Amino acid sequence: MAYDIETKCIHLEEKEPTCDKSGAISFPIYQTATFAHLGLGKSTGYDYSRLQNPTREQVEKVVANLEGGADAVAFSSGMSAIAAVMELFHPGDHLIVDDDLYGGSVRLFLNISNKNGIEVTSVNLSKESAEPYIKENTKAIFMETPTNPMMNVIDIRKISEAAKKSNLLLIVDNTFLSPYFQNPLKLGADIVIHSGTKYLGGHNDTIAGFVVSGTREIAEKIRFIIKTTGAGLSPFDSWLILRGIKTLAVRMEKAQENALRLALWLKDRPEVVRTIYPGLTDHPGYQIMKKQTRGFGAMLTFEVSSKELVEQILKKVKIIQFAESLGGVETLITYPITQTHADVPPESLAKNGINDRVLRLSVGIENSEDLIGDLEQAFR
Repeated sequence: MAYDIETKCIHLEEKEPTCDKSGAISFPIYQTATFAHLGLGKSTGYDYSRLQNPTREQVEKVVANLEGGADAVAFSSGMSAIAAVMELFHPGDHLIVDDDLYGGSVRLFLNISNKNGIEVTSVNLSKESAEPYIKENTKAIFMETPTNPMMNVIDIRKISEAAKKSNLLLIVDNTFLSPYFQNPLKLGADIVIHSGTKYLGGHNDTIAGFVVSGTREIAEKIRFIIKTTGAGLSPFDSWLILRGIKTLAVRMEKAQENALRLALWLKDRPEVVRTIYPGLTDHPGYQIMKKQTRGFGAMLTFEVSSKELVEQILKKVKIIQFAESLGGVETLITYPITQTHADVPPESLAKNGINDRVLRLSVGIENSEDLIGDLEQAFR
């Protein structure tokens, strides 16, 4: 029997019992570094928690199931997940990446990947085809959709077609929508990345990352990398993500409902120059979102009329908290130019329209009228 996604967030589609025989409804935390063997050649299937741990294995199964992947590997952070994927490539390889990405990804590509001899070309994949930028040494395309923070929407199927023509990997960071709203593997991606810190965890209480592979071949490479580099998610953090995923469906629906209400309210404010939310019908990517996702998410970006107003809003918000990160039950407001994108080169910020008047909202699950009231008093 195939489960719907709401059920998949809570129950695995598996006939075999889990490694725990107690009947515990909450999956146990196997807080151990190593595992004893009954004798030579007699393993329980677990040897050392850097290689695998039952709690981590369970959350990996859940995430792989939600994304429809061959395998998922849980990392200690979203950035460690991206760094592991970059270990698939060699000096002299070339990647095409979207030019509006999370600042940590940009920092990794420009400093660590570049230092390791990997060439990166940034392209606005929401407006341009990747094909003119493909070279003999191009190995992959890396993108987010919607993008961070400017909420550009990219047609995954179209990019996948270009990638497959040249035998390239398509890597999609699906953090903003989560597997509840979008499944890039089903649209032609080869690898999906998540910062599990965000919607999968959902409570701003742990840091995690995931790499979901579309094939066993890719999965085996990722497994070798995590075994060798040792950035696996701890048992307790694995349990926190498992707990968070159980409410993923209800959180995503409520946060999305709130986000649309806030976007419509912001759009009518005279102090707001632009409101960028893909659930608004005038967003350039609205039709693509309707085609490739089951929802529009709860992230929105807006630009106000002055930097002074930015400072006022960030000082006066009460329910909404001025903090980095996203995807939790609490609504957070972020100032990309000094927080998430502080290490992005100024020319790239300017090109993408990220200026000192742009704010990003991760809308939570509070009462929407209370959120609007908080913004209204902050604007005054």
